[in-house]
Amino acid sequence: MSRAELGPVGIYHRVVVYLLFAILLLPLLGTFIYSISSSWSATILPSGFSIKWYAQLWSDPRFLGAFGQSLLVCVGALVLSVVLILPLLFVVHYHFPKLDALMNILILLPFAVPPVVSSVGLLQLYGSGPFAMVGTPWILIGCYFTVALPFMYRAITNNLQAINLRDLMDAAQLLGASTFQAAILVVLPNLRKGLMVALLLSFSFLFGEFVFANILVGTRYETLQVYLNNMRNSSGHFTSALVISYFFFVLVLTWAANILNKDKSE
Repeated sequence: MSRAELGPVGIYHRVVVYLLFAILLLPLLGTFIYSISSSWSATILPSGFSIKWYAQLWSDPRFLGAFGQSLLVCVGALVLSVVLILPLLFVVHYHFPKLDALMNILILLPFAVPPVVSSVGLLQLYGSGPFAMVGTPWILIGCYFTVALPFMYRAITNNLQAINLRDLMDAAQLLGASTFQAAILVVLPNLRKGLMVALLLSFSFLFGEFVFANILVGTRYETLQVYLNNMRNSSGHFTSALVISYFFFVLVLTWAANILNKDKSE
């Protein structure tokens, strides 16, 4: 579309959007330049460029271990969320739709208590005894599961309301499908978009979670954010490379999710 077709108002809106986009990118651009600079102190531009900080980062076994452990905990929590939330949502929306208002309140309770307060309570409850899990990935998976619940529940609920679950189930049963077959073969494929959005939002949030990981496990099960916190006194170039690597990973994940989420007709 040409500028004449856009008109002055359209051009103004585009300029504002581009300016806001540039302002948001400036800190990221500065961090990236710092991560590939060999030295940058009292000059406007770096004195030289190098990728040694990235080579040092991705050859560090401690970083690779923290990265893998973060992936393991986040994926475990999301798998647990999907396994428990999907059947619950189906039962609530199909059999007990009046319970949806109550579920909306209950599902937000994890956000009502600050993570620091929750962590102190969990330390008291699971620090010793038969269910001693402090310092293990299991307590993180449980915490991350509760944190992911609002994202999962809200996104999938919106998708269920959009597809008109009851009419879809009734139509499938009229064609001879059982309730289980209709749920698996008809309803579940229609929830693909909502499920992808929920998983992406939850993973992006959990992958950057720090409070629970630092208090409940710390260096005993070092996640990526705990590793970043522990390396804060190291070279700024090194930590900048770590931040950019984290951002690039989330960006690639978002791009892949968008590609998978496209309709087959496209």
